[in-house]
Amino acid sequence: MKQYQKKLDQLYTEFSSGENGLSTEQAVKNCEKFGRNVITEGKKKSIPVIFLEQYKDFLVLILIIAAIVSAFMKDVESCAVILVVITMNAILGTVQTVKAEKSLTNLKKLSAPTAKALRNGEKVIIPSEEIAVGDILLIEAGDQICADGRLIECASVQVNESALTGESVNIDKDMSDIEGEKPLAERANMVYSGSFVTYGRGKMLVTEVGMDTEVGKIASLIQNASERKTPLQNTLDEFGKKLSIAILIVCAVVFGLSVLRGGKLMDSFMFAIALAVAAIPEALSSIVTIVLSFGTQKMSKENAIIRKLQAVEGLGSVSVICSDKTGTLTQNKMTVRKIMVDGRIIDTDAVDLDDEKVKTMTRAMILCNDSSCKDGVEIGDPTETALINFGTKLGIDTDKVREDLPRISEIPFDSDRKLMSTLHVIDGENVLYVKGAADVLINRITSSDEEKAVITQRVAELSEKGLRILAFAEKKF
Repeated sequence: MKQYQKKLDQLYTEFSSGENGLSTEQAVKNCEKFGRNVITEGKKKSIPVIFLEQYKDFLVLILIIAAIVSAFMKDVESCAVILVVITMNAILGTVQTVKAEKSLTNLKKLSAPTAKALRNGEKVIIPSEEIAVGDILLIEAGDQICADGRLIECASVQVNESALTGESVNIDKDMSDIEGEKPLAERANMVYSGSFVTYGRGKMLVTEVGMDTEVGKIASLIQNASERKTPLQNTLDEFGKKLSIAILIVCAVVFGLSVLRGGKLMDSFMFAIALAVAAIPEALSSIVTIVLSFGTQKMSKENAIIRKLQAVEGLGSVSVICSDKTGTLTQNKMTVRKIMVDGRIIDTDAVDLDDEKVKTMTRAMILCNDSSCKDGVEIGDPTETALINFGTKLGIDTDKVREDLPRISEIPFDSDRKLMSTLHVIDGENVLYVKGAADVLINRITSSDEEKAVITQRVAELSEKGLRILAFAEKKF
């Protein structure tokens, strides 16, 4: 039976855990029993091994043979030039590979977050490596999930699982029991390592860590995958073989003609060998490496890390990219384009904050909102971050508004109610802001039938233009 199919009591018993989490001693025991929360890496190649691997190309092997023949013929200059060229080529390839490995290591350090856990019944912050199976983790919008787990508390939790499923839309989570086999994308009561909480708050019981997580299984597949040559490597190997055959044929013909014309056997052989060395393009390998190095530098400026030089050409050979949905290639961002107050539709560029109704609406957008945007990093649902960015665009300090008017209470958004409500104290009055679907909220407002008809008409007009509609309302107590 899979973890998402079991009852919570079964999981608590299996992991010697409970609602207050693990004790320090039990966490140590569980780490010994189930393993540590670390993605293990395959054996890394040393720099000398990486350097020697640069000589594996067929064309480079031909050059090495040419250098040996040149040395045998006492052509020291040719031998030295060839050796210098292939050595520089190997150094360039090694430097690029080592730089890429270091960049990947730095990225892994950045992606190793801490977690909020219950240990001995108290909330503590621990490194992700110390998370044990059976731990209770507290999660909220903006958190990165660092282990697989079962939800034991869920307040409108939404998670982005695009790293595992490719689905850019946030997934609604709940605590429902699941029977039968379900694909990963439909396991609503589970959250997975590598995904991000974009909305809501909750608690999870850790069920798998390290290489047993879904991300760990992917890492294991990658480590065990066999390497394939890139199109450029295959092309150069094929070219090297054809060139070698052509040179051997020409040299054989020249050797034969020289012997037939009465030339000495040894002199004819040495002349044929000299011709073979001269015909080999010593600079080709280094030119290819230099051009590829320029490509990797250009890619690095676009924040793309290329591990192997030859992979640049493979990427450049791509002519078609298939994508199943928007958000996979786009930025998955939204912006506020129009607002409507008193039946008036106003473009965002023409918004006047001196208008009291507009001021009230922008305040509702900021306060009835769980997202945030700090130093260009957006945390939360794309729709909500669009509202925060709209306020910032108007020159409003959204953090100060929230600080001055803190949230006293709230009713989180849920799929049944289709509304979110937050309570604040403004000028000594209790003020409730509500955000949600226009067709749901319009049945709860105290406007006249004529005003509701105008609102419905304006909503229809905006919907026909492909805009997503959100309604806001205010109530004073």
